[in-house]
Amino acid sequence: MALELEGTIRQKLGVQSGMSSRGSWTKQEFVLEYPDGNYTSQACMLAFGQDKVQELDKYQVGDRVKVSFNIKSREYNGRWYTDIQIWRIAPAGTVAQAPAAPAAPAAAPSAPVQTPPPFQAPAPSLDDMPADDPSDDLPF
Repeated sequence: MALELEGTIRQKLGVQSGMSSRGSWTKQEFVLEYPDGNYTSQACMLAFGQDKVQELDKYQVGDRVKVSFNIKSREYNGRWYTDIQIWRIAPAGTVAQAPAAPAAPAAAPSAPVQTPPPFQAPAPSLDDMPADDPSDDLPF
């Protein structure tokens, strides 16, 4: 599942690298602060792979970015670990926009369309309420 957040880079942690059975690896974590209702929240995100770390290097602390990411969890020795792994990072507010269509000529004014008022049922009266049932002992 792919998710997106827009926020501000608050901290960049150091680049880590090493060797595994599959070869060398590189990763860098950073903290993204993003709006969450009336408050702000922070999430530690992971740029995994040399290409993602180089992409993250283009941005500094305080830059507003839009991050696309996946959430991944794994179990190790009975404990669960969760990563928020990015797969794209871009400046905030950038959206691929389609070219604007030419403006259509204005149509001749026509008579306003009359719409019927919505149907409204009458308010219930005491006669519409069910009669008291003595066998029903529930208070509600």
